[in-house]
Amino acid sequence: MLVDSHCHLDFPEFAPELDAVVARARAAGVGRIVTICTRISKFDQVLKVAERFDDICCTVGVHPHEAAKEQGEDTARIVEIARNPKVVGIGETGLDYYYEHSPRDRQAASFRAHIAAARQTGLPLIVHTRDADDDMAAILAEEMGKGAFSGVLHCFSSSRQLAEKAVEMGLYISLSGILTFKKADALRATAKAVPLDRLLVETDAPYLAPVPMRGKRNEPAFVAHTAAAVAELRGMTPADLASRTTENFFRLFTRVPKPEEA
Repeated sequence: MLVDSHCHLDFPEFAPELDAVVARARAAGVGRIVTICTRISKFDQVLKVAERFDDICCTVGVHPHEAAKEQGEDTARIVEIARNPKVVGIGETGLDYYYEHSPRDRQAASFRAHIAAARQTGLPLIVHTRDADDDMAAILAEEMGKGAFSGVLHCFSSSRQLAEKAVEMGLYISLSGILTFKKADALRATAKAVPLDRLLVETDAPYLAPVPMRGKRNEPAFVAHTAAAVAELRGMTPADLASRTTENFFRLFTRVPKPEEA
C-alpha cells in the first residue's frame, strides 16, 4: 500500500472527474490520501472532498503565500477547526522566499501560530519551505525549544543541511516528483541520505508530475512513480519502499485510520 501524503484535491483542476481520479489512485495501490488546506477561508471545500471518500483525510492551515490575506495567525481558530475527526494535520504553513507573495514577517507569524496549534492538538505540522533554509531552521529550532511537536517538510527541495537539521528534531522529509527531474541530482543525494524511517512520499498534485508523467496534471496515482524512483535510488524493491513509507506515514499521522481500523 502507498500513501499520497500531500495533494490538493479541492483545486478546480479535479472537479470534473474527482471520482475517476480517486479510482485511479486506488487502482495504483494508493490506500490513503491527505488533501491539504492552503486557505482557511476555503476549508469547507477541502472538508467536503475528505468527507466524500473514506480513504481521504484533510488538514487545516494557511499557505505562506496567503499569510497576508488569511487568518493564519489565529491559533485558536485553527485548533477549533482541527477538532473535526477528518482533520489529521496542521498546515500547510511555513516560509516561501522564492515568490514572497506575503511579507516575510507575516509568513513567520503565521508559521509560529500553526506550530502552536500543532502543539495544542498533537497533530503533525505540514511545512512548506522554499529558499528560506536559514530562517526555517532557526524558527523550527526555537519553537521546538518551547515544546515538542511532530511534522513533515513536504515536497522537499531544500539543502541537505536543512534536511539533517529537521531529522535531528524528529521531523520527517517528504519527497515529490521533483526527485525524478533531470536537474535534481542534489535532491537525489539528499534523499539517499535521509534515514529510511523519516521518509514519506507525495504528489503535491495537481503540481509537479513525476517522470514519466511530467508535463501532465499530477494526481495521487502518480505517487507510484515517485516511490519507484526513491526505491531505485535507495536499492530497495518498490514493495519494500511502499511498506516503509506507509509505516512512517501512520506513525506521523496518528489520527488517520489504518485499513484494518476503517
